[in-house]
Amino acid sequence: MSRTETRVPHHFALDERDAYRAWRERKLAGYPTSVGELVVEVADPTRLTPAERGALLERCARANMAIYAAPPRAHGAQDVLRAIGAQLGLHTLDINYLADDDGITPLAVAANGTRTQYIPYTNRPIRWHTDGYYNPPERAIRAMLLHCVQRAEQGGENRLLDHELAYIALRDANPEYIRALMRPHAMTIPARSEEGEVERGDQAGPVFSIDVDGRLHMRYTARTLSITWEDEPGVHAATQALANMLETDPRVLRVRMEPGMGLVCNNVLHDRAAFTDSDAHRRLILRARYYERVAAPA
Repeated sequence: MSRTETRVPHHFALDERDAYRAWRERKLAGYPTSVGELVVEVADPTRLTPAERGALLERCARANMAIYAAPPRAHGAQDVLRAIGAQLGLHTLDINYLADDDGITPLAVAANGTRTQYIPYTNRPIRWHTDGYYNPPERAIRAMLLHCVQRAEQGGENRLLDHELAYIALRDANPEYIRALMRPHAMTIPARSEEGEVERGDQAGPVFSIDVDGRLHMRYTARTLSITWEDEPGVHAATQALANMLETDPRVLRVRMEPGMGLVCNNVLHDRAAFTDSDAHRRLILRARYYERVAAPA
């Protein structure tokens, strides 16, 4: 099989019900019931011990995400982010729009400039999404790190849900939801232009797809502006079911990260609550996006 061919595992084939049930049972049996099960205490994130690294990888294998908790640092948070990523098999950063030159994006309330036009740089809530949903397939975001430098005075919590659990919930409800969300033009993000020049063309693609390594990939946003859903009844029904599930599924986890904490994940579904800053607590989260997935446990 060439690197460009996609191997579809039996459990993701809609007509392979027995394989799906077996995979589903294993997945749900290991999924954490509280956010505390995701947390790994880390003494020095730039030099993980074998046990710390193994614990983070195990949680990512089980839930596609883990949370590390390290002592806060006054300086060098970017170094922490890069070091954590490299130790977990993440090396190729996506140099995305509005990221700093090193590919790391500081997420904080912007006082002026271009960033003020975009919700991540305000204190407003951000709807459910996976990162990089507007990227072309060759730049698919498979993993992401968020590192907390400073929390807000109030608010700023994240809700988290493994995208494989979203797949399970929809497939259990109606397999046709999955079929609709795998249509090649299910979701389109319109082109972005700057000063009359097209900076990024339309990006159409499925919500759910199977990556070249046979793993499930998801691109999604619950935003209602600057997005076009395919005008097809099955897609409409599936997107409504997905939106409803994200607001009602009891397996959604919630976390408010403190300084020194970070989320490492295989680009799971997440959102952000509105927040209020103060002079003592101005929320600053560093974000890194990667083309690789988190490494498998040894």
